[in-house]
Amino acid sequence: MKPRIRKATYEDMEVLQTFKMGLIAAELPMDPTIHPSTTSYYEFKPLIDGPNSTLLVAELDGDIVASGYAKILEDRKYLKHTHYGYLGFMFVPEKHRGNGYNGMVTEALIAWCRAQGLAEIRLDVYSVNAAAIRAYEKAGFKPHLLNMRYDP
Repeated sequence: MKPRIRKATYEDMEVLQTFKMGLIAAELPMDPTIHPSTTSYYEFKPLIDGPNSTLLVAELDGDIVASGYAKILEDRKYLKHTHYGYLGFMFVPEKHRGNGYNGMVTEALIAWCRAQGLAEIRLDVYSVNAAAIRAYEKAGFKPHLLNMRYDP
């Protein structure tokens, strides 16, 4: 059965909070710069209500099985485009992984960005997260710029 992709609502907050904690738990081992007591990267209300963002969920049989947001950001003045779509909060609970739900949410977010007139769409993915990299490449993303950090 195929999930329904829809805009998140305030009624989804409890599940979104659970997803947020799951995302943080998954990313902590990949990023030594995240403080271990971190409980939040961002707030959901502006993503739900904001005119320059959308927060989507995939719902299957009444359960939310995936999430993701897109927001419009201003880019650097020297680039060909002035704004770009940034995708984040891409999360699928472990028991629902491998079903293509992330791809469905990603596709819907790309469509939203295109409808906003954005040609440039980006996301961040940890270089050690091979499964996520493959999923985003399958959706049409290509590696662009590697961010490196000095760690003595």
